[in-house]
Amino acid sequence: MARKSSGRKRRAKVELTVLSALIVLALVAVCGVSYRLHGGHEGDTEVRIAVIGSSDDQIWQAVQTELDRRGDRIHITLKPFQDAIYLDQVLSNREVDLNAGEHYAFLESDIKTNGYRLTPIGDTYISPMNLYSKRYRSAHDFPEGAKVAIPNNTTNMGRALKVLERAGLIGLRDPKTTTPVPEDIVDNPNHLVIEQTDPAGIVNLLPDYAGGVVNANFVIDAGMKVTDAIYQVPYDLKDPANHPYVNIIVANSDRRSDPVCRKVVAAYHSKAVADTINRIYKGASVPAFAY
Repeated sequence: MARKSSGRKRRAKVELTVLSALIVLALVAVCGVSYRLHGGHEGDTEVRIAVIGSSDDQIWQAVQTELDRRGDRIHITLKPFQDAIYLDQVLSNREVDLNAGEHYAFLESDIKTNGYRLTPIGDTYISPMNLYSKRYRSAHDFPEGAKVAIPNNTTNMGRALKVLERAGLIGLRDPKTTTPVPEDIVDNPNHLVIEQTDPAGIVNLLPDYAGGVVNANFVIDAGMKVTDAIYQVPYDLKDPANHPYVNIIVANSDRRSDPVCRKVVAAYHSKAVADTINRIYKGASVPAFAY
């Protein structure tokens, strides 16, 4: 009886260990693991920042270096997520102090939907959203009825439709609108089947689709180059049409003038950080601030 009882206990312990591991893996899949950019010192102020993936890690390391150079006594802790839909939620819940991984159009839509009291406090860069394919060299090679993947969240879906329009694949009812929807397509000469899906998974779908419109951070995380796109949108910061897609640092509205948050923005808006953005993205992403 003692051996059977001991065996049951061992099995229960193993099952509990496996279950705990699965829970940890599930949490990591959603939000990754928070990590400091350096160890910090006693008396330093921690600033927790929600980001998407790891493609901007070198940029935030440059921000941390600039904060240290200025003697601001601030250390940054990054909290990575797989999707932008979590960024405003955790910021509004005050699980983080700032977020940096969305553009003006996404924030505006999220505020309207969820009633968040959030405010952009600094521009970062404009990140490309382009058309990629593993099967065709040009968008004009897409056959009749080909499948094209676009993000399934409202603002990036609208931006993706505008990419397809600029590539000459579709026509939209109002080309000036920021967030068109599929019902706004008034011209689709090749009868493309446009499917909405998880933005983070579009790169993996490319072998089975004619093409997909993908955010630059997912392209980089997948080991591809932004210049692998078969159609790239021309980016000009002076063009008002591009302003909604400038990425931003966001705070809770009651912290818009918080001196610590402002010091983080000031460090970001430095030449060292601009140089890092240009080095990493090689001109594909453009710093959207004066330095």
